[in-house]
Amino acid sequence: MTSTFLPGRRTGPDAAEPPPTAPTSPGRGRRRVLNWLTAVGFQVPALALFGVLVLLPILFAVYASFFRWGGFGMPSDYTGADNFTRLFEDPVFLGDLWRCLVLVVLSLALQLPFALAMAVLLNQKLRGRAVYRMLFFGPYVLSEAITGVLFSMIFAPDEGLADQILGSVGLEGLGGEWFADPSMVMATLFLVMTWKYFGFHMMLYLAGLQSIPAELTEAAIVDGASPWQRFRNVTLPLLAPTLRISVFLSVIGSIQLFDLVWVVTQGGPDHHSETMAVTMFQYGFKRYQVGYASAISVVMFGISLVFALSYQRFVLRRDLQGATTTMRGGGE
Repeated sequence: MTSTFLPGRRTGPDAAEPPPTAPTSPGRGRRRVLNWLTAVGFQVPALALFGVLVLLPILFAVYASFFRWGGFGMPSDYTGADNFTRLFEDPVFLGDLWRCLVLVVLSLALQLPFALAMAVLLNQKLRGRAVYRMLFFGPYVLSEAITGVLFSMIFAPDEGLADQILGSVGLEGLGGEWFADPSMVMATLFLVMTWKYFGFHMMLYLAGLQSIPAELTEAAIVDGASPWQRFRNVTLPLLAPTLRISVFLSVIGSIQLFDLVWVVTQGGPDHHSETMAVTMFQYGFKRYQVGYASAISVVMFGISLVFALSYQRFVLRRDLQGATTTMRGGGE
């Protein structure tokens, strides 16, 4: 009796048998299909709402931006890109872009550093710090309409609280028409925005500070690091992901700012406090030039989208990669 020798294959009584292949049961396949259908069933309502409430309005706004349309019936007077050409020749809209840039710069240079300083202060062991946190975060809970009405009364000419306080200390010359003076309206509006929104960013920074291990700060103290060195070399790098998210939210909020401006000034005086969203509302619901207002909304969406994608690609990339690595490591 002859046997065939195959290289690389063990022969003899101790030869290992290949592991048996587990047969695929019909029940396992049906269970997998059922799980997939269940997942799809849970996602369909959310996707349907997203499509009806988000995607369809965006697509219709893009479609309407190529028409001269008053908002009644369906758009029919096709004008091509005339609305966009008019848009970038409109001094009001160009001023909106400039004012948006000013608000972004002021927010990044003043509002967020102030929120960070308050967060660092309230992260210390202070008496009554919970009360201070509540007081500083309280304005963010108020609606923009309430905030607008409140500060319209505070900065009312001559009779407002701001003018009375300045007059009581002999500085009545600094008061005046806070929201009616073109040279003061943006500064006053930014002051109101800071009062309204800095508490939100402060709470973000507080959450980030409290997630930093205390052992790192204690080790820096043992090594003889000064408070500034501890903040610069320990706290700030570990707080960087929170700072990046805060910057992103601040910029997007400045681009889309509407309700607070509308309640306080409605874009006045003479468009000096107008934003892109206010201009869009004026043309769409006051002048019934919905096609032109749609073009403004498309440009706002484009600016926000380009900024969001660029920020995610170049700034949030390290954070997203770290989150992905953590998720993969947790699944192994």
